[in-house]
Amino acid sequence: MLPNTLLTAEQKAELQVFTESLERFCDSEIEPHYRDWEKAGLVHRELFRKMGENGYLCADVPEQYGGAGASVHFSFAVVEVLSRRGYGGFVGGLQVHNDIIPPYLLHCGTESQRAYWLPRMVSGEAVAAIGMTEPGAGSDLKAIRTTAKKDGDGYVINGSKIFISNGQHCDLLVLAAKTDPAAGAKGVSLFLVDTKSPGFTRGQNLEKIGQHAGDTSELFFNDLRVPADALLGGVEGQGFVQMMRELPRERLIIGVQAVYGAKGALDATVKYVQERQAFGQAIGQFQNTRFTLAQCASDIAAAEAFLNASVAAYERGELTPEAASALKLHTTEVMGRVADACLQLFGGYGYMAEYPISRFWTDARVLRIYGGTSEIMKELVARSLLGR
Repeated sequence: MLPNTLLTAEQKAELQVFTESLERFCDSEIEPHYRDWEKAGLVHRELFRKMGENGYLCADVPEQYGGAGASVHFSFAVVEVLSRRGYGGFVGGLQVHNDIIPPYLLHCGTESQRAYWLPRMVSGEAVAAIGMTEPGAGSDLKAIRTTAKKDGDGYVINGSKIFISNGQHCDLLVLAAKTDPAAGAKGVSLFLVDTKSPGFTRGQNLEKIGQHAGDTSELFFNDLRVPADALLGGVEGQGFVQMMRELPRERLIIGVQAVYGAKGALDATVKYVQERQAFGQAIGQFQNTRFTLAQCASDIAAAEAFLNASVAAYERGELTPEAASALKLHTTEVMGRVADACLQLFGGYGYMAEYPISRFWTDARVLRIYGGTSEIMKELVARSLLGR
């Protein structure tokens, strides 16, 4: 569990109870169904409602909007537990709902926007997604082509998004669109789209090489009309600024997923090498196995220390975009190396879907892509050192 030095003794005890409760919830409500959800390509929609009923959604949302008003550690603990247990596919979309969308509403939204959407997200009545990536615009957010044209007392949106986590389930889409195509980054605005609106269409659930339990979709907007009060914060042209403001938490929570996913992969491998026999002894007795696991444990420890420092900086309001980018770069690369090294120790069994290590391995790969590729992270860190 992440260090929680800013919590009182009472809060630490509450966090421990919260985490233990979540583990039991996973045992009864997720583990028995997860393989079936992977085959189906998405979790049951009801899972969000059950998590909401038990207080596992948007835990750090203030009480006035239906949340627990808890420390951010409670929200992060959900990602910690589920990532370590190997539910990376579900975590990919859950962290969008829990850790990415609420700050947009809290920091950038109007009071009416917060009052309408946040209680629904806390309860699981509404599932949230974020629509940034397009077929021709991934990490380059300024290149988006979806447009939102002012029309009377609202906007008409046309375009499409791709690779959208929670695309099949989402009721709320925080959508990036160009309100002034000639203004570059200053012409981007964010809209709160109710997906029941006419003109909104979901594409098929995309088939991926990993994170199979997470639904990922292409979304289409054909003369989708939204009211003026769907504009996040009620101000045009602030979308790029709003996205840049909230990206550090997005990259921080991906770091949490990476570190605890790596821990889960290591846990599973340590158990396996003590049980698996080869040449008359447990494979955990071979020097190669021992050295490989020692390297994995050391890499995880270093990544965890970086993560802990970043969480503390976030709590103080001091986590910079550059530091968050460096964290995401380091932790996701570590997750990839650890998952690969651990799978190798399983031999042929590691390539079989019935063994959880295969899930850790396939789920890990996209962490170096979503939320900003490793290459983009390197460029952002380099800019902090050398300028543009």
